[in-house]
Amino acid sequence: MKEVKPQRRKYVQATRDVYIPSAVSVGNLAKLLNVRLDTLQRKMVRAGMNDEASYDHILTAEWASLIAMEFGINPVVDDEAAFDIYPPAPAADSSTLPARPPVVTIMGHVDHGKTTLLDTLRSASVAKGEAGGITQHIGAFSVPVPGPDDDPKSERFITFLDTPGHAAFSAMRARGAGVTDIIVLVVAADDGIMPQTREVLELVKKEPDVGLVVAINKIDKAGADISKVEKALFAEGVQFESFGGDIPSVHVSGLTGQGLPQLVETISLIAELQDLRAERTGMVQGYVIESKIQKGLGAVATVLVSRGELTPGTHLIAGTAPGKVRLLTSPSGGPVKSVSPGTAAVVSGWKELPKAGDEVLSGSESEIKRAVANRLRKIEIETSLQDVEAINLVRREERERKEAEEEKDREETEKTVEKKDEKKGVEDYYQRGPGVGDVSESDVMRAKAAEGMVVAFSVKIPRPIEAMAASQGVQFLKSSVIYHLMDQVKERVIGLLPIKVETKVTGEANVLQLFDIRLKRKQTMKVAGCRVIYGVVDKDKKARVIRKGKTVHEGKLETLRQIKKDIMQAGKGMECGMAFEGWDDLRDGDLIQVYEEIEKAGSL
Repeated sequence: MKEVKPQRRKYVQATRDVYIPSAVSVGNLAKLLNVRLDTLQRKMVRAGMNDEASYDHILTAEWASLIAMEFGINPVVDDEAAFDIYPPAPAADSSTLPARPPVVTIMGHVDHGKTTLLDTLRSASVAKGEAGGITQHIGAFSVPVPGPDDDPKSERFITFLDTPGHAAFSAMRARGAGVTDIIVLVVAADDGIMPQTREVLELVKKEPDVGLVVAINKIDKAGADISKVEKALFAEGVQFESFGGDIPSVHVSGLTGQGLPQLVETISLIAELQDLRAERTGMVQGYVIESKIQKGLGAVATVLVSRGELTPGTHLIAGTAPGKVRLLTSPSGGPVKSVSPGTAAVVSGWKELPKAGDEVLSGSESEIKRAVANRLRKIEIETSLQDVEAINLVRREERERKEAEEEKDREETEKTVEKKDEKKGVEDYYQRGPGVGDVSESDVMRAKAAEGMVVAFSVKIPRPIEAMAASQGVQFLKSSVIYHLMDQVKERVIGLLPIKVETKVTGEANVLQLFDIRLKRKQTMKVAGCRVIYGVVDKDKKARVIRKGKTVHEGKLETLRQIKKDIMQAGKGMECGMAFEGWDDLRDGDLIQVYEEIEKAGSL
């Protein structure tokens, strides 16, 4: 590495520890710090490290630590604790690699016909491809595309992500993973542009390497106006080929199949221009599209392979879920021997259920065990920090609210202000309210990607959206009354607070004199002669010894006797003998306290 003199910078206060290895590539450092690669590279450029900001440039621990501190992270150099499994750097010359099928995600507004379009495409692919029909839902499927006129038998494929893949798509984008090559934007010919249509267009603008095809659907319905829809999209910045641009528009009917061959052909042409290629050897890299528990197979996951060739017996890791491929199943339900880049299959053999959007990587069994242990430790640390931040935020907001209330009039005026503040707080924070619109598929996707929930205030949740949310594990908080909604939110926040443990002393006794009592086999036991001065001494409760104001031992009573009789309790004024389990350093004048611990839920 050439000599670089970093600028004198004021580092932000460290918020968490991150283990750093002795040497790490820029791409892997981004994963360690949990930041997007482009964000890390911009930070390095601003620090004068232009030549060192490439994906595969190797940084020493010293330089990696300086960069980590720029993000408010405390670096801890530890090769073992920092160990993880990462994909290799992209090939320097991809033109020599084998071609792979394009990966297509179909997106659009609810009720614009995405599901019907996908079902028709999938049915056609099975009919043309493998016999036996569709026996299971897979989350991704491949459609065969005829070869060129000079070689019509050289069949190619297009891989489509099914509707449940939207959650995985959002999660992967949040992690900076570009798994989709082409987006098909579905717009209903009898409806036009809707909020989710604009969301997809904004997404495409942020992903310059992703191709776009507009599929104007439901052209067979009464009231369909293709020209009106195209003009409206053009006004939103969609440069159609018919208007002199480069974005194709295909008119289709998902119900009848009209126009679907033209859609597949259009996607194939765009993929040829993109010249998509990937390694078929070496390490396996892919992504979980969806996962579930399947009877007879246990945890299974639909995995889309990006690099390498996935075969039975391969050891895998996805998030914190390890696995060894036991069975690979094709979209039609039959077993396959291998899965190459750009295609997907259901993988069984997971020890735990992976999450949609998790990156899948291969490695040796020992490497995966080490990586899982380190990832679990990292999550535990980050979760504890998030809990602390959430608690501090809640307490700070509560403190500020109380200070504001103290400045205002008491009684009814105070209550009125508090209710208004609560209502405004919920509406501002969740940006929901009457008239905003029903809960949408996009809301569920964003909640899934953020591992959060959807708060619905005075809006409807369509049944298809409820079903989708249930399949993705996204929960709802809903009410048409703002104060009921506040109660639900408050209950969830209280659940984040740590349980308080209070100690209640139920009995005390003074040590008056010590005795040695002979046991069997010439053994002796030191017993303290005591007098109960407060409450009741209970043998089954915890006990501690106080000496000169300090606790010198905590444990359980092994012996509680009155004369030669074993007793379970001794009340105030009684004299008795006591001895602790595994500890015999009692002295004259010690105070023995018997207590109980009471757990109380956190409060706001």
